[in-house]
Amino acid sequence: MSDETGTPATPASPTVGGAAQGAGPRPEPLRFFGTSWMNHDDGYAARRAGVAVGSLAAAAAACLVLGFAYQGLQIADSGSFVTVLVVAMFAICSALAFRNTWEGFGKRHDPRRQASLRGLLAIGFVGSLLAYFFRSLTEAPGERLHRTEHEKAREEFERRSSRRTGNPSKRKQQRKQ
Repeated sequence: MSDETGTPATPASPTVGGAAQGAGPRPEPLRFFGTSWMNHDDGYAARRAGVAVGSLAAAAAACLVLGFAYQGLQIADSGSFVTVLVVAMFAICSALAFRNTWEGFGKRHDPRRQASLRGLLAIGFVGSLLAYFFRSLTEAPGERLHRTEHEKAREEFERRSSRRTGNPSKRKQQRKQ
């Protein structure tokens, strides 16, 4: 609050995307980005760099842990079949998780399908981390989908709000006079 006037220091209706927030659909916040993806402000570039570095570091750490698991299989002398099976499982699950995550940046997933894939995606978490890394090199992960949905909602709002208001019969009477 301002000391002299007793009014809030910030405007009552901040703008996002050139329009007042209360005057239409609001952008949906993205994980790690909030609504900074809308105008690429409020540290957007630094956040994108942080997501890229963080997801790549997490993927590298995960591969290190999986390397230790592989060494454990070798030490346990569990046999080549089990070793090949475990390596193939992580490779296939990571590829499927990468594809699923990458597709999720362009369209909304069916929640029931996602629930049924939860275990597979948990095993292939390295693929999801790599998908985040590669997408964050060009945009915030999910930005294109959210921007498209927001623009569509904005157009629908504009179309609904631009309809004429009032009683049309009164307008006809006013024209006749």
